[in-house]
Amino acid sequence: MSGDENNPSPGNSTRKRSASALHTGPRKKAQVNSSNPLVLHGRHFGRTDTLIEDYPADVRREHRVFVELIDSYPGLLACLTDGEEEDIIHVGELLGKGASGARGDDTKTLKSAVLEWLMPRGQPLIPPLSRNIKSDHGFNHEVTGRLLCPAGLDWSDVETKQSLKSGETAVSGDQWPMFLYSGYHYDPDDPWKGLLRSEILTFGFKHVFTSPSSVDKEPKATRSGNAYLHGMKSVTKGSLAYVATQIRFALSSSSVFSRTDTVTDSENFYHSILDLLEDPDEIEEVNDLMTWWTRRVFPNSSSSQRSISKNSALAKIREKCAALRELAAAEIN
Repeated sequence: MSGDENNPSPGNSTRKRSASALHTGPRKKAQVNSSNPLVLHGRHFGRTDTLIEDYPADVRREHRVFVELIDSYPGLLACLTDGEEEDIIHVGELLGKGASGARGDDTKTLKSAVLEWLMPRGQPLIPPLSRNIKSDHGFNHEVTGRLLCPAGLDWSDVETKQSLKSGETAVSGDQWPMFLYSGYHYDPDDPWKGLLRSEILTFGFKHVFTSPSSVDKEPKATRSGNAYLHGMKSVTKGSLAYVATQIRFALSSSSVFSRTDTVTDSENFYHSILDLLEDPDEIEEVNDLMTWWTRRVFPNSSSSQRSISKNSALAKIREKCAALRELAAAEIN
């Protein structure tokens, strides 16, 4: 960071500022340093809490995202509350720069990394896929096409395959692909079974949050990983939806990641997953899913060790307490 960034001159502001990123005066975009703490925090927050710069239309989600942002960076609320308008705008630019940069980096690195996860180790991909040109990806290749095929459709059916390849069958974002499911198998009678528990999704999450080198190793957050650097000890709903969206794009034949792309429909895809994970009617399945993920990626975190063993004394105490509460509630009613 330049001296200018740390020690703004008196001419830039009439009030005293500290060296904190939250009190750094406004700068032209070209002078925003990528190592600024708020830029770095924006990179992590963009991966874990929202995919795009513009928040969803739903007011409750907007509020939740804002509260989580405030809680995740000490001093941010005071800066936004007490700061001048130019300071607030500058903070937004820094966070936005970080989030945008993180997405760009992940999109670039996953494009190549995902090719290593398509086949079991040691088995060649036939025909091979280019690492730099994506025109042969997506429904134009047997393997990526099978993974992107919407759950409920039969990729082995010749007509279905041709219809997807030609674009005659348009795939919207809320038509979830097979790669989201464990073993890439979808059970129409139990659509929750294996959902968001696939191997390629696990690899993608580790690649982004615990470091690319951790994909084939024991699950732990390395000191250089994004999760470790930002104190992340559990998988969040936003981070899961984010990685799923990145993997989906990496498998596709689209060359440019864009929220307005009607072919990949990435924005709709991201929000459709988040809608499910935030649905109060699905809380039991979602809690089980998030526990599964945290144990898989952060096995040493306290949040992954909170489940109570069945038939234990503590479990019996909890069951008895719950039964007494239900009885008391019944008597009141």
